[in-house]
Amino acid sequence: MKLSQDARMGVLDKIPLQPNETKIDTWTVLYNPPKGGKYNGKLLITNQRLLYDAQFDVSAQGLVEEALFVKWGSEAPVLIIPKARIAKVDVQKSFFAKKVLVTLEDGQVHTFNYGMLNIDPVAAAISQR
Repeated sequence: MKLSQDARMGVLDKIPLQPNETKIDTWTVLYNPPKGGKYNGKLLITNQRLLYDAQFDVSAQGLVEEALFVKWGSEAPVLIIPKARIAKVDVQKSFFAKKVLVTLEDGQVHTFNYGMLNIDPVAAAISQR
């Protein structure tokens, strides 16, 4: 039985949409927060917000913790970035890493890495209002 994209989303499908908010798409990406770390999870982009459910800590410290502890479901909080706070969206491409860098109005830079896959649709969805 094939599950729909919404059925696989977990925590993100429980967050209610705001008035006039519509879903654009969802991607599984790595997320690097402004203060360091690396997380694997789901990025839901709407016309008003970016919502990221950090499902696994894949940094070196996180890999050690994953080996020692069993986690049930998504323990990390969901990152929510209103698009109104986004000052700039940049794309960086190398052979092994295609990234979109989201700079907020306060200068914080949030990085979403899609690996070797095409990051352009993610960047376009982030820029779409």
